[in-house]
Amino acid sequence: MRRASSAGTPRPRSGQPEQLGFAGMPERLFTCTPSKLGAYADCPRRYRYAYLDRPAPPKGPPWAHNSLGASVHTALKNWYALPVDRRRPEALPALLKGTWVREGYRDDEQERAAYQRALGWLEGYVATLDPGDDPLGVERVVAVKTAVLAFNGRADRIDSRPGPDGPELVIVDYKTGRTGLDADDARGSQALALYAYAAERTFRRPCRRVELHHLPTGTVAGHDHSVESLNRQLSRAEDTARDIMAAERSVTDGVDPDEAFPTVAGPRCGWCDYRRTCPVGAQTPGREPWSAIDRPATPVVD
Repeated sequence: MRRASSAGTPRPRSGQPEQLGFAGMPERLFTCTPSKLGAYADCPRRYRYAYLDRPAPPKGPPWAHNSLGASVHTALKNWYALPVDRRRPEALPALLKGTWVREGYRDDEQERAAYQRALGWLEGYVATLDPGDDPLGVERVVAVKTAVLAFNGRADRIDSRPGPDGPELVIVDYKTGRTGLDADDARGSQALALYAYAAERTFRRPCRRVELHHLPTGTVAGHDHSVESLNRQLSRAEDTARDIMAAERSVTDGVDPDEAFPTVAGPRCGWCDYRRTCPVGAQTPGREPWSAIDRPATPVVD
């Protein structure tokens, strides 16, 4: 794919005929995941760097908090892969060591402390679980198509729980960030709502409950959606998709990519993988890859 500017976003070559569509043909669906939609909502420039520019700009170094989160998520996935009689706290050290991602830490001392902290989170969390309960899905991909979206996403866990009219599904998302969460976070999460919308259509069971399980504080932040609130979140996602497709078309029509995908400057710039590439982000002091690890957790009561 040709690079048409120093930013790397492709433009059509002049002098070549434009491919014409056919009248009445449906507009293409926008293929997306929660992270893809979230990247654009946070900063269109970051979206462009991650999903459009080819070759993509180089990322910064790996983040220790991402390594920590990935290690814990995979350990919990492997916990449920064990036979029921082996789902005991004694299995956790081996599970965590087997999934441990070492990238991004300041030094061995910080990494060892993070490992012990993560092990404590896991031990506290599995103590709340019934080893005999098997979720309907663990790291399960759910997908759905609408008039605008071809959505797919991987839910950390999908539970089946008794409801007033039969089994109902619950979306569970593990969180390891250093800030506690509350019910407003669960209610406002577009990702969780889209998982619920897709899971309901994948499994043909009601799915309205979404939960954020915050391992550092041992709290659960939950929300019960209505049909209307799920549809509102879906409409928001479709609006974002339309904005992205309009921006892409404008670049094809000759608009400067920097204008079509502007930078949204703010505190997130210091954490952005593309801060060094972005002219605006480069003016923001960068965070050290390990700096999020040592911030204290804030307990939150749901």
